[in-house]
Amino acid sequence: MKAYLSGGMENAPELGRAWRDEMTAWLNNQLGHTVFNPVEIQNETLTAEEVENFRSWRLNQRAKFKLAVRKLIKRDLDAINNEIDYVICYWDETVLKGGGTHGEVTLAHRMGIPVYLVMNMSIEDVSSWILGCCEGEFDSFVDLKQFLVEEYGG
Repeated sequence: MKAYLSGGMENAPELGRAWRDEMTAWLNNQLGHTVFNPVEIQNETLTAEEVENFRSWRLNQRAKFKLAVRKLIKRDLDAINNEIDYVICYWDETVLKGGGTHGEVTLAHRMGIPVYLVMNMSIEDVSSWILGCCEGEFDSFVDLKQFLVEEYGG
């Protein structure tokens, strides 16, 4: 099985790498599952020039910026459409300034793919739309892991 690791990147420390790396290792070791990690795929999707510059292009080279971002959007949404079995979404303050996580969760729900939400905020502060897209909400990664072991074996 393959999980998509959704969550803040643009406004997150180190693109949200820490929780994704930890979950990747745990999923592989405990369940034998693989992941689609958008942090890692970014370097495979964009050219070296795009990786280095696309964020600064937002201000002065909008067409180049949009071209690079659209490559990322296409790759991420293609993965949800064609490659993954479920989504793990880490919902914290960093997703509130972005849009990708919202789109990923919505698309997965629309495709009938389970979304498991780990909340780093009060449930009252999570969008009703997002909650409506999720099969399960968890207050911690520990709770999510316990559920995944029960749901998928291990």
